Amino acid sequence: MSATEPGRPARQGKSRLRVAAVIPAKDEARRIAATVRAARAIPHVDLVLVVDDGSEDATQHVARDAGAVVVRHSHNRGKAAAMETGAAVVAMRDTPERPERALLFLDGDLADTAVNTAPLVAPVLDGTADVTIATLPPQQGAGGHGFVTGAARRAIAQLTGWTPVQPLSGMRCLTREAYEAATPLARGWGVEVGMTIDLLRAGFRVLEVPCDLRHRPSGSDLRGQLHRAAQYRDVELAINSRRLRYAAASLRPKRR
Repeated sequence: MSATEPGRPARQGKSRLRVAAVIPAKDEARRIAATVRAARAIPHVDLVLVVDDGSEDATQHVARDAGAVVVRHSHNRGKAAAMETGAAVVAMRDTPERPERALLFLDGDLADTAVNTAPLVAPVLDGTADVTIATLPPQQGAGGHGFVTGAARRAIAQLTGWTPVQPLSGMRCLTREAYEAATPLARGWGVEVGMTIDLLRAGFRVLEVPCDLRHRPSGSDLRGQLHRAAQYRDVELAINSRRLRYAAASLRPKRR
């Protein structure tokens, strides 16, 4: 499933043959080593960067031992901030004589299945899409009822005309150009929804790609319910801020 602005030409220029895997992580010491090793096995990935977002365990040390470049936030700043830190570090490591790396964002708890995000890379490198988003199979142990997902899906459809299968998926690959167009990122758990809306409205081509991934799902216990409540809050904030922004833009007088 894909979406694009009518008449938007295919991206021209140098092929982006290198990819940086950016992995925001907090307290993922048990899974991060397997995630890093699997990410390093993805074709065209030549840099795996873990952003330790204020972990209280040994995430940073385990990730470094597994072969990742690690940067650390001294305190927890949220997923969006970790993604921004990772993208900034990748930009500093890019060199003028070579094309900018594409960015592959991965969750830290994918473990060995992280390698199965490889299908996200090719459409971005060959210019078929500006952004690819993983759709996941049903996750064993997931305790949600689809309330947040449904709200996000409806809002994206209303604001862009495109209905995603999995609007909250955090596994996505995108060009540097697309990433820059999506900044500043929506805060917290609203980052994916905000990014998708902004890029579609700007005319970037978005493609959902099935990937056989397994991560640690939120259960139906109190912790899982609190997580979904925070997720819903952040998603609604991202949606409503964009509705206000676009409404304000439509009221501005057009320049002659």
